[in-house]
Amino acid sequence: MKFALQINEGPYQHQASDSAYMFAKAALEKGHEIFRVFFYHDGVNNSTRLTTPPQDDRHIVNRWAELAEQYDLDMVVCVAAAQRRGVVDEGEATRNGKDATNIHPKFRISGLGQLVEAAIQSDRLVVFGD
Repeated sequence: MKFALQINEGPYQHQASDSAYMFAKAALEKGHEIFRVFFYHDGVNNSTRLTTPPQDDRHIVNRWAELAEQYDLDMVVCVAAAQRRGVVDEGEATRNGKDATNIHPKFRISGLGQLVEAAIQSDRLVVFGD
């Protein structure tokens, strides 16, 4: 089965990102496909490379990045939600006059069209969070 995932919550204030990660990992290990992972609303905070949790805590951003590396996942961050929350890549930094970027290199910023395409191309769109 081909899945698309939508994560609407940030990494440490809600269970959604952990649940989505565990779902994706289990699905991929069973031979299913993840067409795209789309981070929306506060879920865009899962993409910042500046996250530095305590050593005895899980590093959710790195978990997602490692899964993306292992399975060549398309990790898309909603541009409007990212701008509202200060998550920027090189293009957005230049366009908006910012002097730094903070998106992890395994993620990319794009629009809602990527979510629509993922829903069309996949057998199931699974949404995590409110």
